[in-house]
Amino acid sequence: MKKVKLDIIGLSYSQTQSGAYALVLGEVNGRRRLPIIIGAFEAQAIAIEIEKMVPSRPLTHDLFKTFAQTYNVQITEILIYNLVEGVFFAKLICTDGETIQEIDARTSDAIALAVRFNATIYTYEFILSSAGIVIEGNDFLFLENMDNIPKDQGSEDIGTSIPGANYKNLSIEELNQKLQEAIAEEAYEKAARIRDELNKRNSA
Repeated sequence: MKKVKLDIIGLSYSQTQSGAYALVLGEVNGRRRLPIIIGAFEAQAIAIEIEKMVPSRPLTHDLFKTFAQTYNVQITEILIYNLVEGVFFAKLICTDGETIQEIDARTSDAIALAVRFNATIYTYEFILSSAGIVIEGNDFLFLENMDNIPKDQGSEDIGTSIPGANYKNLSIEELNQKLQEAIAEEAYEKAARIRDELNKRNSA
């Protein structure tokens, strides 16, 4: 089957569905986007690596990476290989330099590891054709109503969220204080949003 290479376009959180995040993957050299519903913890695990934030203690995916590399195992590829009843399935393609192994994984975990190992992300053409969205123009895909978007396996039990906050009314001093508090609490998704607001203020 034909494989399609994907890049991470971004993360979008819903204002209407509590605890729901969409991981948006994009077709390389194409206009199709593949949104996948994931939980807040998985979204945070992906976001902090993309944003190059360093947690005070290793997170689960960081521990997995250290463990794998200690035994000379590398993840070279992530493959989203199936979509069954609205749930995505993925696997890790791993090697120790001599043999190649495939390990089943939730898609969100696979992506969180892909960004840590710099592994290439692929899916099959039939999945992108059935679940992908074609984007016209250069607008980013923001998803407010996520009820019909396919999910990562295990994300159906989403029940908690990282609360969104309106930071526009806070001073720069207050934002810096909240940023330090968020990092200390290891609330990295929140910290990223505060940092974005600070960057907007500084560039204005």
